[in-house]
Amino acid sequence: MSWRKKVEAHILKRLLALVTKDSRPNLNALNDVVKDIRIIELNMKAFGYDLARRMATALPPRSGTGAQFVGLASKAAVQNDIESDWTAHWAAELKTSVIYHRKLWELAYVLQAIFEHGLMEPGRRGLGFGCGAEPIPSYLASRAVLVTATDTSTESAHAAGWIDSDQHLGSASSPFLSHLVDRDTFDRFVVTDTIDMNAVPDTFRDYDFCWSICALEHLGSIERGFRFIERSLATLRPGGLAVHTFELNVENDGPTLDNWITVLFQRNHIEAFAARMAAQGHVVSRLDFDYGTGAMDTFIDLPPWLHDMSAEDRTRLGAPLHLKLAIDGFISTSFGLIITKGAEDR
Repeated sequence: MSWRKKVEAHILKRLLALVTKDSRPNLNALNDVVKDIRIIELNMKAFGYDLARRMATALPPRSGTGAQFVGLASKAAVQNDIESDWTAHWAAELKTSVIYHRKLWELAYVLQAIFEHGLMEPGRRGLGFGCGAEPIPSYLASRAVLVTATDTSTESAHAAGWIDSDQHLGSASSPFLSHLVDRDTFDRFVVTDTIDMNAVPDTFRDYDFCWSICALEHLGSIERGFRFIERSLATLRPGGLAVHTFELNVENDGPTLDNWITVLFQRNHIEAFAARMAAQGHVVSRLDFDYGTGAMDTFIDLPPWLHDMSAEDRTRLGAPLHLKLAIDGFISTSFGLIITKGAEDR
């Protein structure tokens, strides 16, 4: 670090300090602006998470739910989805509680799409990208579906922080979850592999469906994300299904994140890509950009995130619960895109 940058960093640190050298309040104007931001963020999180827990507890009990056709659109995660029978069904299948969290929505969304397209049947073949420790491979194996569960290399996962947060296949010996399937069945129906999602090999072919959950926004750019979706279609048989979820900037007017570690897609990007897919003979499920009006639709979670908090704050706040969150100053949520490959192999 240069001498000038060291001086600037020292000055900024002094301006932002809560107290002066003699432990008196720092009355600097800049500090007055920022000193309470951390506390405001924690307060917002505490109220939002508490509301989410209370709302989940108040949901009516559902027993004996069955898979049902709802005509799933390409859409954003919303409170009404979390409160739906179809999410309750897949949560029960995954042996987890219904909570107001977009990760549960993503899991339920992918399984609902696979079911609605008649592909959750014994002997079907599915290809998962960026699977990490997600439960879908184990669940599909319990349904006698043949699964190839893939992830990025260990080196890339370390660089992106996926291993530290247990989101990479290298964090465990495999994505095997014993509460969903026995080991022998899992080994019979699931194989694991390493894939660079920016260069999917031609050897992956003729799958009935493929999926990814919040992985393609980490490929370096918006265009790379869309190129991956196109390439994922090449792994399918004609008429096969691709279902992908990713980060969406809910504000379509104005700037967004691109060419970065995490990129944020916008409505105009998705609409243009859907038109591109249609021109190639593929079918994109109806686009729905309703972001919801419920309490959890309007709650926007803020940093710091769980892994950046003190142990005391983690204990006080509990597990994060949100459908929308702030990413580098933008409001983001999960969006699911469903594409049926054209009848002609491409």
